Amino acid sequence: MKIRLQKIIANAGLASRRQAEEWITQGKVHVNGQPEKRLGTLADPETDRIIVRGRALPSIKKKVYLILNKPPNCVTTTKDDRKRSTVMDCIKKVPERVFPVGRLDYNTQGVLLFTNDGELSEKLLNPKYKVWRTYQVKVRGVPDEKVLDKLRGGYPLDGVVTAPMRVHVIRSSGKNCFLTMKLVEGKNRHIKRVCEGVGFPVIKLKRTHFASLNLIGLPLGQFRYLTRKEIESLKTLVS
Repeated sequence: MKIRLQKIIANAGLASRRQAEEWITQGKVHVNGQPEKRLGTLADPETDRIIVRGRALPSIKKKVYLILNKPPNCVTTTKDDRKRSTVMDCIKKVPERVFPVGRLDYNTQGVLLFTNDGELSEKLLNPKYKVWRTYQVKVRGVPDEKVLDKLRGGYPLDGVVTAPMRVHVIRSSGKNCFLTMKLVEGKNRHIKRVCEGVGFPVIKLKRTHFASLNLIGLPLGQFRYLTRKEIESLKTLVS
């Protein structure tokens, strides 16, 4: 059956559909020996020879979904030119090729979802579906409600106001404070930048939830596969 080329690439777990579209328009995808730069191109993954960035499209394997309790001092990438530890080092026992859904900063720990389901990954990261990510944030200083309201209403980053956030104080400890922050988007160093912007720099950051997924029973640096119920719950959120 012929389907859109970008969907074939996403279903193969090579990239999100958006990234696949960029590869297509850049001439990095060939079908039966010919470059295809049109986003409406249809192909059959079973009968057409599809080359993506110089490599044959891998066979579409079963969809895999897992979460990692990401440790700090670890980059969210498949490999690092600076030879730092990556999140892939934590999931070496996974036989399928999977990719992280979004990213966590080098020093940030907590819930990180992996899958080879490119279409679901893209939807989960799209703010329009309002998939909440929950963070426990330790900041220097104790912000009052006026400051917290600045974050709740959205804060300007790179000239664009972020989506509204849910922000609450968990407790204060001397000169520091612990916050719960919930976001539906994840810009580069999002939480650290908005907290610095209102004058309360982040000391420690941990993602405790991605949608309903949490860290209960999952030690730091370890991963587990999602249950069928958890997978269906994620798909329902973006249906």
